[in-house]
Amino acid sequence: MDVDDEDKPKKKKKAAAPRKSRVKKEEDGEDGETPKKAPRKSKAKKDKEEDGTTSAPASPTKKGKKAKKEEEEEEVFKWWEQDVEGDGSQKWQTLVHSGVLFPPPYEPLPKNVRVLYDGKPLDLPPESEEVAWFFGKILDTDHAKDPTFQKNFFKDWQKILKEHPPRDGTRVTSFDKCDFRQLLAHHETQRDAKKNMSQEEKKAAKEAKEKLELPFRTCLLDGRKEKVGNFRIEPPDLFRGRGEHPKKGALKLRLSPEDITINIGEGVPVPEPGVPGKWGKVVHDNTVTWLATWKENVNGNTKYVFLAAGSSLKGQSDMQKFEKARDLKKYVDAIRGDYERDLKSKIMAERQRATAMYFIDVLALRAGNEKGEEEADTVGCCSLRCEHVTLERDTTDGREYVVFDFLGKDSIRYYNRVEVSAQVFKNIRLFKGDNKTDEDALFDRVSTTSLNKHLQSYMKGLTAKVFRTFNASTTFQRLLDAEDLEGASVAEKIAKYTEANRQVAILCNHQRAAPKTHDATMAKLSEKLKAMKYDRMKLCHALFTVEPKKRKQRPDLAKEDEELTAEWIAEYEDEQRRLALEKAEKKFAKDNEKLAAEGKEELKESVLKERKAAVNAEYDKLKHERGTGKATLKQNKSAEQIETLIEKQDAKIKTFSIQTKSRDDTKTVALGTSKINYLDPRITVAWCKKWDVPVEKMFNKSLLVKFPWAMGADAEWVF
Repeated sequence: MDVDDEDKPKKKKKAAAPRKSRVKKEEDGEDGETPKKAPRKSKAKKDKEEDGTTSAPASPTKKGKKAKKEEEEEEVFKWWEQDVEGDGSQKWQTLVHSGVLFPPPYEPLPKNVRVLYDGKPLDLPPESEEVAWFFGKILDTDHAKDPTFQKNFFKDWQKILKEHPPRDGTRVTSFDKCDFRQLLAHHETQRDAKKNMSQEEKKAAKEAKEKLELPFRTCLLDGRKEKVGNFRIEPPDLFRGRGEHPKKGALKLRLSPEDITINIGEGVPVPEPGVPGKWGKVVHDNTVTWLATWKENVNGNTKYVFLAAGSSLKGQSDMQKFEKARDLKKYVDAIRGDYERDLKSKIMAERQRATAMYFIDVLALRAGNEKGEEEADTVGCCSLRCEHVTLERDTTDGREYVVFDFLGKDSIRYYNRVEVSAQVFKNIRLFKGDNKTDEDALFDRVSTTSLNKHLQSYMKGLTAKVFRTFNASTTFQRLLDAEDLEGASVAEKIAKYTEANRQVAILCNHQRAAPKTHDATMAKLSEKLKAMKYDRMKLCHALFTVEPKKRKQRPDLAKEDEELTAEWIAEYEDEQRRLALEKAEKKFAKDNEKLAAEGKEELKESVLKERKAAVNAEYDKLKHERGTGKATLKQNKSAEQIETLIEKQDAKIKTFSIQTKSRDDTKTVALGTSKINYLDPRITVAWCKKWDVPVEKMFNKSLLVKFPWAMGADAEWVF
């Protein structure tokens, strides 16, 4: 569900002077999830696109579909070609929508599925059984094994049990006596049943889901149909959190209509809730862009339903955000000059503000806000405590460093050891002081509010967050401009782009946990790369067999790859033999199934023996060739043809190696967050046009929908 600060309910104010633009605050929603990727293309279709080949002329039916699609595209409201400045207050004139979609009610577990307490089954009412179900179905995950998660779950479950106790009177007082394994087994049975559904069942389920969601997917904004973002009310569950969040495992309560505020046009029908109850409040506020809002119970955060990422209002907000960051270019030199001067100010508040600005500018730190006792202990620049910053001086060369170690947004650890000037080092030592404890604020005379107020004296609407967007985009532009990609392959260009994106993600501390399967995946990719090198080796040996003098003429081809040891080659060929024989058996069985279904005579066992004999003969030949430096191909080819095949294989290996390295380099970096929130999409579009890279390779379908306004940027556009 979208979270955003700009559109929180506001008290009515007197009409303000017209403003050119209004930039949406996104402190709470800036690091949202990466949009889902578009469905995978078939290999054949993908290969055609990469090779630049085109399909045969479309049939009349296909032409009709294409014409219809083009007609639909023409009907898209191209707001970026209109006057979108406005006065910064009224966002719409009319708004009609269907409200929000509530999650389905809880279905009690079968009577043979129970939580055991001290070895005995509990007879739980639905309200307390549902909470147990939330824990039981994730019993085999790391979450359920986490002590903090367990503690918070059990604490909240006991509150529910107090209101809805077991029917048999059992008092649940010890988590260690609880056994949720039957619930996990039931969940796995449900999951397997869903996987094993027939195509007809899956289709029917999909159609039912789409029918249910259809009314909520779109709204009418000023008479135009616009897509709604996440219109689903979050279902009750256990809060996961990110990093070391102190509330992970806490119960997210089921929401009712009374918890929801609906925002809709005045004088239009108010939608009926899909579950019993009445809306908590109905407002008609056309100065905000949310359709519904509520407050979740775990962290007290306000949640919103907004229009979809590709809507006109969202697009305008994105474009204005990046334009404001671009405007900062006009003022940034003055700002930097002033804070460099104020690093030596005799007024402590100015010196602290200048030092905080230095870190926000150079390290792209978030400004940080005050936190309550019940909130996660996350900090930003202005809320750093003395314990989060240490000073180090290298005794060998005299260099001075500041070491940051704290939990940032979403409880992600920020660790950075950065070399600083003598003045910054001196300031931090001064701010830590002899009279301060580790728990005291480092910048005790600076707040996010006062810092942003100071920034706005330079430029209207300037905040620390604008600096973050500005530095991310300017860094990205600089890194891309530093690479001359003339003559590079598409894979090499994409690798350079990904590396620039990675550097920005590191700057902004956009981390993620490495996928659990990463090591296994990399091992498989390594083996695949060896297999590709093996194929190249066999081509080289075939070339030397056809034309022996090539061995001296092409020493680059004669050099053996150190990874392809005799032991590995033997194991690889034996494994390929086994797979080929297995494939032959499966094909034989499949052929006979097809013949039986057609009422024809099945193939005799001798056919399978012949096929297996052919496989064995092929691999016997490879075994005989081991260590000889010679090889023969299945089809006779000239030396020139073999050299062409080697060149293609070299290109294939190079591309695969680049992709594999990129995958390993980015295993703990969340590339999507910066791409969605901090990098002006026009930088990517211009770069793609400059270096002839399809923008679809950089932006997935969701981002193409989110940034239509950026697609007009030409190859010369710069941030």
